[in-house]
Amino acid sequence: MTLALIGGLWLLMVLIGVPIGVAMIFVSMGYFYWSGMGLAFASQRMVDALNSFPMLAVPLFILAAAILNSAGITKHLFGFARALVGHIPGGLGHVNVLASLFFSGMSGSALADAGGLGKMEIEAMREAGYDEEFAGAVTAASSMIGPLVPPSITMVLYGVISNTSIGKLFLGGVVPGVLCALALMVMVYLMAKRRDYPCDPRPSLTVTGALFVRSFPALLTPLVIVGGIFSGFFSPTEAAAVTVLYAILIDLLFYRELTLRRLWTAIYETTATSATIATIIAGVALLGYVLAREQAPQQIAGMFLGLVDGPVGFLIAVNLMLFVLGAFIESLVILLIVVPILVPVAMGFGVDPVHFGIIVVFNLMISILTPPMGMALFVVAQVGGIPYHRLAKAILPWLLPPLAVLVLICTFPALVTTLPSLLD
Repeated sequence: MTLALIGGLWLLMVLIGVPIGVAMIFVSMGYFYWSGMGLAFASQRMVDALNSFPMLAVPLFILAAAILNSAGITKHLFGFARALVGHIPGGLGHVNVLASLFFSGMSGSALADAGGLGKMEIEAMREAGYDEEFAGAVTAASSMIGPLVPPSITMVLYGVISNTSIGKLFLGGVVPGVLCALALMVMVYLMAKRRDYPCDPRPSLTVTGALFVRSFPALLTPLVIVGGIFSGFFSPTEAAAVTVLYAILIDLLFYRELTLRRLWTAIYETTATSATIATIIAGVALLGYVLAREQAPQQIAGMFLGLVDGPVGFLIAVNLMLFVLGAFIESLVILLIVVPILVPVAMGFGVDPVHFGIIVVFNLMISILTPPMGMALFVVAQVGGIPYHRLAKAILPWLLPPLAVLVLICTFPALVTTLPSLLD
């Protein structure tokens, strides 16, 4: 009864427009007051939740992505991707996916990808004669690659709250991220052939080489991050700080497009986004304590144990649950509330925590594409000037490629665990 009341009040506050994190804080504080625990305890829980060194990686990776966007580095990546695959049928659709794969190695954020590359990609596809629904759908779908390929803000959060190696999570996401990109490119090819979309003429090797040289400093970013982590030079959190410095350095030495005004805008955007995330984390810390005190994790674990009898059934149940929740609840909230409950159950079934982490992150990335609450759809609709209802309808076929890849990584854990096992 208490859990139902808490859930009902929280949902009511969200529906009337209260921010998700703030709603969790108010509902939890009401519980503390009602139970006689006092509000001082609540404030201490929120401070403790945010007092985490690994958590510093989140605002730093957000800042790195903002600087890369503000410095205009995205246009160089787009130009190089266009030279590589623009001549394939469905040219700019393939460019869209490949550019997202390149950018994912720098930002770690799907929404940074959708916001940074999205406008440029959609405008280029409109000018070339592509339907705007197709352009918007492929832009939104390709943005999900961002948190799958290292670095990844979502994986950092998962690693912190589940006590899983962030370095192994980074490596575990490489193959699924590449497979997702390939699956989306197959979809682009099939739809382009059916609709007779245009493609670019094949560029000369000289032009391609010049674009590669121009993009090379930016393309080195993931190697700097991953190489530094696995060589032991710095931790994942320190890697985030190095990424910020590297983004500024390559602009100063090569691109020279980052003005003080643009840098200030990047810092402002990072502060606003980080404050939103911090509020949600603080709210989840309080609500998580309330759920634990009311034994919600034990009840949910008992439900899973009663419904499934092995790891395969457990993963099927988790995938279905996350898919349904993702259509209505913001992915960050799902990650912070559900993961601490599910990880012990997964380990009880013998599921590798890195494998489970990639499955969860993959599901959450599908959720940002799923109407009615898909955040990537809202971002792409805004930057591309596409009516949301049309984009929400157009995205539905594009859920099939990532779902197919999700089935693969669930069926064949080695696709995820092989690279991380090299660290053992």
